[in-house]
Amino acid sequence: MKTFSIRAIALFLTMAGVAVAQSSSNNSLLINSGDNLHISILDMPEMDQRARVTDAGEMPVQGIASVRVAGMTPAEAATAINHALVSAHYLNHPQVSVVVDQYATQNVTVIGEVRSPGAYAVSTPRPILDVIALGGGLDEIADRNILVERHGDQSHPIHYKVNNDAEQAIKEQVMVNPGDTVVVPKAGIVYVLGDVNRPGGYTMTDNESRVSLLEALSIAGGAAKTAKLGHARLISKADHSETQISLGDIEKGKQPDFPMAPGDILYVPFSYAKNLVITSSSGITGAASSAAIYTGR
Repeated sequence: MKTFSIRAIALFLTMAGVAVAQSSSNNSLLINSGDNLHISILDMPEMDQRARVTDAGEMPVQGIASVRVAGMTPAEAATAINHALVSAHYLNHPQVSVVVDQYATQNVTVIGEVRSPGAYAVSTPRPILDVIALGGGLDEIADRNILVERHGDQSHPIHYKVNNDAEQAIKEQVMVNPGDTVVVPKAGIVYVLGDVNRPGGYTMTDNESRVSLLEALSIAGGAAKTAKLGHARLISKADHSETQISLGDIEKGKQPDFPMAPGDILYVPFSYAKNLVITSSSGITGAASSAAIYTGR
């Protein structure tokens, strides 16, 4: 009898440990209609049953009426069934375990700035980088800040930032559950126009999704030799304001560099005076060369 009691206690602790581990690892993975559940009770193998959660969100339980389990974690469902068995005076001290054998919702949806958006079949929770890989990976204009919408819980999205540091990106991963939706937004774009070497729009794809004036100018290949650095203008998308700035002073450290916001425009004007000097210098150099060649003859 003593041996039996020790074995029973050991088995109970093992099952409890499994239940706690399951609860902590699948803390946000909720039971829904159509899921197949496995209900077991310690030391009562005859009470083992497998059944599908009904469209009403209920689970038929042997010996009592159905118990509502939709929207619960497996651990919460086990507690609800335990209470139902006790309340019906069917069992006095049942130790109930609930395991999801198969989830009815087998897809995760990946939308936004990935190379192959769509719905992908999964049967278990997957790390978010695995799910992004299913969608072909991030495209060149993807924002680093990603949202995960939990199945059945649109009001509490999960935020995840894809760090440029690979180790940090892996370490900080969140789990994506069957039925979840992963949303990859478009990164902010800043524009560098005017007398620069590569005018155009550039995405803000660093870790903080930010870019400063000098960073944007560098990405655009720097200012041309004829640029009028002292009269550059920053046009803000937020309030349509226009601010004159001296890129030359910022480059020399006389004024602080500051960040641009998505949609802002940095305009670097053309200097006719510099162009005249450069053109004149080129003309003088060309004339001198011609004269040297002529003299040599």
